[in-house]
Amino acid sequence: MSSARPRHRATPVRRLPLAGALRLNRPSDIWFKPALSVVVAVGVPNLTLLALGRLDLALYSMAGSLCALYAHNLPYAARGRALARVVLGMLASVAIALVTASLTSSAVVLVAVGALLAAAHKAVTDLTRIGPPGPVIFTFISSASLFAPQTLGQVPGHLALAAAAGAWAWLVGMAPGLVRPHGPERRATARALNAAAGYVDAYAAVFPAGERGERGERGERGEAGGPGHERARAAAAAAVHAAWQSLLATGARPEPRRALERLVVRAEVALAAPADTDPARLRTWARDLRGTRPVPRPEPGRDADELLGVEVELLAAGPAAGNGGKSRKKRWTDGLGPLLPLALRTALGCALAGYVSLALGVGRPYWALVTAASLYQANLTLTWSRGVQRVVGNLVGVLLFAAVAPLAHLGPAALVLCCLAFNFGAEALITRNYWLGSVCVTPMALLITEFTGFQEPGGLITDRVVDTLVGAVVGFVAAVAVTNRRAGDRIEDALDTVEHARENAARLIAAERPGSGPGPGSGPGLAPGPGPGALEAARRRLAAALVELRATTDAASGEWWQRALPQERVMLAEQAGHRTLAATVRRQGPHVLEDAEA
Repeated sequence: MSSARPRHRATPVRRLPLAGALRLNRPSDIWFKPALSVVVAVGVPNLTLLALGRLDLALYSMAGSLCALYAHNLPYAARGRALARVVLGMLASVAIALVTASLTSSAVVLVAVGALLAAAHKAVTDLTRIGPPGPVIFTFISSASLFAPQTLGQVPGHLALAAAAGAWAWLVGMAPGLVRPHGPERRATARALNAAAGYVDAYAAVFPAGERGERGERGERGEAGGPGHERARAAAAAAVHAAWQSLLATGARPEPRRALERLVVRAEVALAAPADTDPARLRTWARDLRGTRPVPRPEPGRDADELLGVEVELLAAGPAAGNGGKSRKKRWTDGLGPLLPLALRTALGCALAGYVSLALGVGRPYWALVTAASLYQANLTLTWSRGVQRVVGNLVGVLLFAAVAPLAHLGPAALVLCCLAFNFGAEALITRNYWLGSVCVTPMALLITEFTGFQEPGGLITDRVVDTLVGAVVGFVAAVAVTNRRAGDRIEDALDTVEHARENAARLIAAERPGSGPGPGSGPGLAPGPGPGALEAARRRLAAALVELRATTDAASGEWWQRALPQERVMLAEQAGHRTLAATVRRQGPHVLEDAEA
């Protein structure tokens, strides 16, 4: 394969869409979990401080409490590790902020430190892929801590309070595992089944049963179909890949998890042979995974069991299986390069937003800094949409604050209860659209500033509106100024990875000819095949590479002043990759397709 990369002509700047930025989506299937978790995680420490008459310390307890918002999609073993890292990261950020605040009162220095922290939060959360709510919570807490009056002697006590609240948040996040220990894996499997059913429906819409013939076979192989068919297949492949990641996150394989593996196999079979799959059955299995009902256990069949046995071999063999044991484990620093433009955007935008706010005489420049930090997404188009959502949500939110302020000012208890209500509302609504969640986040942030004493609402509202507009405008200008020219290079790298993974899988498929393996079909004089573990490892790598290619292409497609992207090469690589994935499913089990309907 040639390593030379084609040059692409620069294309005109892309239009930034407005329609659709405020459109409401379906709520997340677990919207109530982070909503309830944050109420419990924030409520207990705040009510305790209220009883002690020290509500002025609530900022530090919330630093730990808001960690409960993270890692709700992870299996509990992985969630425990992730939440611990989130709490430690929050404590490190707050420690830097508090020490800086105790050493200087210069707003210029404080804004600079806040901007650097925001850039670090963006880089680390993107690198670790911790998921929602991303870096904004870290930046919100650390920026507020920078502008909180502080002495060096108070820092240990404030950090201890944050650590105690963080430990409580960890317990809150892990508590549901006592009732539903495999809940995250069940949800991931249900999403894979539903996405596979959606792909089967999209396939049937393009290739009706009576008109398939050779064209339908080409569709199964990924060689034909429209954009809707392609998007449905990519979404289903990503959901199946996420389900396997969830199931393989821990080494233990209790019976409920083995039953979930069988269901994910059925989703993979649907991707390989959509014409022979009943989408209603996939959706029924997905529906049965809700709640605490027993996991559906379809009749496995001989070859499906063999395919599941491959998963056991993969766990035993480790990530180097199928590549001669020579694959290099990626270092965490390998992903930093592509994130540098986004980190630079964040640092520059946050710093400029804070300084413009200071120049306008606003007393809380960190609000502008946080607004700018909240904008930055994977590309400029998404950043623009987030800016529109942020402005609309904040402007509606200050109106809601004006209406609620008289109630919150009835006393400290009313203030705490109003904050808890807005905490719940923000997490309940934010999955519908970011602007809708911001309608609750804005009054909550304004009320938090009053934990140290009630303030005149008019001044708070004015500062918030000015900082919102400054942060959104300046932050977006910084995103335009710092172009991400590496986005196209990432596509080329992702294409190379897909092509190498596909060639490896195809080579193993060819090597696993009848009689070549170590099983009953082998005999004297026949070369030993690579074994099912090697093919399964290669299939996993190819699936992951295809998911990464689609995500990288989507991110680059919305970037500013980007060179022409190799869209045709991406399409051909995806078609060939999915065709090879389908071949691996068929090769691993000749009757697995029939077993799916058994």
